[in-house]
Amino acid sequence: MDSSVLIGPEALPALAELLFRPAVTRVFVLADGNTSRLCLPLLEKHLPPDYCLIEIPAGEEYKTLESCTTVWSTLTEQRADRHAVLVNVGGGVVTDLGGFAAALYKRGIRFVQVPTTLLAQVDASVGGKTGVDFQGYKNQLGVFQAPAAVFIEPQFLQTLDPRQLKSGYAEVLKHWLIADAAAFDQNRRLGWLTDDWTDIIRESVALKQRIVAQDPLESGPRKLLNFGHTVGHALESYLLTQPSREALHGEAVAAGLVCESWLSVQRGLLSSDDLDRIETFVFSVFDKIAFVSLETDAIAEFALQDKKNAGNTINCTLLNGIGNGVFDQPVTVVEIAESLRYYHRLSA
Repeated sequence: MDSSVLIGPEALPALAELLFRPAVTRVFVLADGNTSRLCLPLLEKHLPPDYCLIEIPAGEEYKTLESCTTVWSTLTEQRADRHAVLVNVGGGVVTDLGGFAAALYKRGIRFVQVPTTLLAQVDASVGGKTGVDFQGYKNQLGVFQAPAAVFIEPQFLQTLDPRQLKSGYAEVLKHWLIADAAAFDQNRRLGWLTDDWTDIIRESVALKQRIVAQDPLESGPRKLLNFGHTVGHALESYLLTQPSREALHGEAVAAGLVCESWLSVQRGLLSSDDLDRIETFVFSVFDKIAFVSLETDAIAEFALQDKKNAGNTINCTLLNGIGNGVFDQPVTVVEIAESLRYYHRLSA
């Protein structure tokens, strides 16, 4: 769905070329408190001098309609017309929210994504999904709207702490599990840290683009990209309701990868040996998310709001062997709770 994705040193100069076109009447930049401080200095020379900064607080808890109102109010007060461009500079919260806000303002203005986290660079900014959380549910409100372009500069990753880098790595790992067994096998031997993420980003983006091109609106194969997310979103949403227990998106997805791999074994799709390889890799990177066994039913209930569901059927993506995802696999709330209990019993 994205018209273009540029990765590497040429990305930001290409952004400047787009923004300085005469057809662009005004440039607005959406950032959060972290990216305005850490990333804007690297970006500023590529922006018009009269750009308008819109800043929202950092964190998943601010991925809301209230934050959209901040964006819409500023655009309205500044008399932004339909030839304005919104530049979303940040992680998945900013790119999702900014794309959603741009898609609704005056029935749609152009926006571009400048992802600054590994998670956003390999996943969130690519594919045209936008949205916000609502009443405690992840991405409950949203639209499919392609950005004018995505500009990925791996240098931004130097602003991240290891926890944020790991969070993004969960999406890379997901891509290997659903479609690239060889990369999974190679990288579980190499470890997750690298000095240069460029090749990994290129490969992940290319894989996601291939899947999205087959199914832009997620009626079929694009559902493969939700592996780990049925349980992961349920766990993430539940922890958002608990004071001081928030998990990063990638941390919750990593737990979901284990849970949904276990469900794959229960369906006879995945071998126990493959499950062991997946668990070993996941726990070599991610700490185990703590919750008590009594919470598993409450966590599982959040899966009833999953966007892939049909009526009361929870449709999950599972693995028919490593590197081969299968979508539209019906699971029950009880099975999801059982997978969470399995995860809870594991020694990380």
